[in-house]
Amino acid sequence: MIVVLVNEPKFEYDIHSLVKAFYPKEDVKVITDQESVSDVSYTFKVSFDEQKISFFDEKENLLSTVENPANSERVKEKNNVKKLIYDALSKKEGRTLVWGDLTGIRPTKIPRKLLEEGKSDSEILKYMQDTYFVSDEKANLSIDIAKREIEILRPLREKGYSIYIGIPFCPTTCLYCSFTSNPIAMWRERVSDYLSALEKEIKFVSEKRKGKTIDTIYIGGGTPTTLSADELDRLLTMIDDNLDVSKLLEYTVEAGRADSITLDKLKVLKAHNVTRISVNPQTMNQKTLDIIGRRHTVEDVIRAFYDARSEGFSNINMDIILGLPEEGIKEVSHTLSEIEKLNPDSLTVHSLAIKRASRLNEWILQNGYATMINTAETMKCASDSAKRMGMHPYYLYRQKNMAGNFENTGYSKEGCYGIYNILIMEELEPIVALGPGSVSKILTKEGKPVRTDNVKDVSLYIEKIDEMLDRKDKLFALED
Repeated sequence: MIVVLVNEPKFEYDIHSLVKAFYPKEDVKVITDQESVSDVSYTFKVSFDEQKISFFDEKENLLSTVENPANSERVKEKNNVKKLIYDALSKKEGRTLVWGDLTGIRPTKIPRKLLEEGKSDSEILKYMQDTYFVSDEKANLSIDIAKREIEILRPLREKGYSIYIGIPFCPTTCLYCSFTSNPIAMWRERVSDYLSALEKEIKFVSEKRKGKTIDTIYIGGGTPTTLSADELDRLLTMIDDNLDVSKLLEYTVEAGRADSITLDKLKVLKAHNVTRISVNPQTMNQKTLDIIGRRHTVEDVIRAFYDARSEGFSNINMDIILGLPEEGIKEVSHTLSEIEKLNPDSLTVHSLAIKRASRLNEWILQNGYATMINTAETMKCASDSAKRMGMHPYYLYRQKNMAGNFENTGYSKEGCYGIYNILIMEELEPIVALGPGSVSKILTKEGKPVRTDNVKDVSLYIEKIDEMLDRKDKLFALED
């Protein structure tokens, strides 16, 4: 374990993220009381005083220091801390990070804001390099995506908003997953109760947001297609009967796992005018599918994809994850070669994020962190494959504890972009989220994002649905 001792409780998230990026195999804790932890392998110290911030190693050797007057703005002070630590650790370890000292999940917000201010590409590139030490490659990628986002989002309407509906059930729980999902076999008898609670929330949102236009609907999870065809029809009929879907720019259902996709379910989705679906293999290597607990075959993925095409779906996304256990460039190349044969309309490339709530942590303890491989070579392999399929990068986000300290990138052919994916990252319009574990986000009159969440437990969601509606009522009041 690496401990970072701070003499004031400031910027713990950013400090943790940067140190973890340099030492991905280590557990990292940022604390103010050194007596609160044991089994420490190394200690750093961040010291704030009235005129400077200093960074020390475990022997109290000064690694780096930066001026920081007491009246510094918080944003400037945070940037100073990050620069301080990044400079010290990059020198100590003899390497840099492709994203420099950026720790936020939305790096494209920076170039998008500067583009809207009229800055040139060269000015933005210099700013990204000088301020955050971002590599040329990642800075140019973020600029490219920011430009594309601006164009894709032009059709958004005034007073528009998007809806997320969560289906918290899966065939099984994948090794890396930390989302709100429950094995469907354990919940089959209560799905009807869940849909009844969800219907109450849909009707509430419909009534409270009269006069506002729905831009996109995204049904995710979990795995929405763990519902039976009849249950899917019931859900989508609820939406049709209570929400105005006539002006939707996009209607997505994340079909996700091949072991949940059947022809009768695809027919239901098509009958309700769903425009975009996902068929997500994560990998096309059977050995890896078995390790991560997907419980389906590569052949199932191929069958599900062609079934979707046969039902007329012309906007199909596929997800893959780089950094899965025991996968290197050979395995990633094979996955991408198989996907190119299918020729989907978009490809989302995830860098594996190791979540505390997932079973992956236990797997790493048993098998070692070295089995989780993600490199610039595998990232380029995915980018090159997307380019060969005629796709362009259109959205990007980062997460804590990502393999290789890289990013998640969405690639798409022209006109098949996932609009909701951009909206959830860029905080440009309200997202009203329904179902357990979902988080709604609105923008106040001043443009500040404010959130409220639903309880994660499915039983509690059903039992306390009126409380969830009350939370939303209070949230919506902040818009007026």
